[in-house]
Amino acid sequence: MAKGFVYLSDIAPTIQMELRYNSKNNFIGTPIDGYKNNCVILTKQTALALERVQSELSKKGLSLKIFDAYRPQRAVDHFVRWAKVLNDTLMKKEYYPNVLKSELFQRGYIASKSGHTRGSTVDLTIIDRKTGKELDMGSPYDFFGVQSHPFYNDISKEQKENRMLLRRVMMAQKFIPYKNEWWHFTLSNEPFRNQYFNFNIE
Repeated sequence: MAKGFVYLSDIAPTIQMELRYNSKNNFIGTPIDGYKNNCVILTKQTALALERVQSELSKKGLSLKIFDAYRPQRAVDHFVRWAKVLNDTLMKKEYYPNVLKSELFQRGYIASKSGHTRGSTVDLTIIDRKTGKELDMGSPYDFFGVQSHPFYNDISKEQKENRMLLRRVMMAQKFIPYKNEWWHFTLSNEPFRNQYFNFNIE
């Protein structure tokens, strides 16, 4: 692990995690290169900021749940290789039913570089601590489509409120939201703004 990075569990052990890319439950349908364990790795500054978010949510009986955090460059390279094999559409129905696989690059769903690889970007949601159930956000994590845009309008009042709760608590700790994905946030003062790392998650 590179200097300046930590295991989130050492900083904020109550935050839940489900690294989707360490499993078959993702838009490709296989475990992704570089994911060797279900552990969240981040820059220390990001982990400390998430601890503050968690503290705020805990007062409401809620918790963060992380789907992805630091992502090795080899994982991004895996995405790029997959995107070029147009007949591999195993998970299309679940993750990108209304988008042609050939358009994933031009629409910005797949890129050769990712902010995740700098260690200060996270994909996450909120869960009820008592039940462990995710709050309904109106679209699944990693769904490629307009339904995932934070301000998508054709969802219920409760779903909108859940998205805005996540957005509020993250922005209060200086995370910048991404316009196309309700789950994606980057720490505003990230320490490695121009560095992309490639060590495994283990």
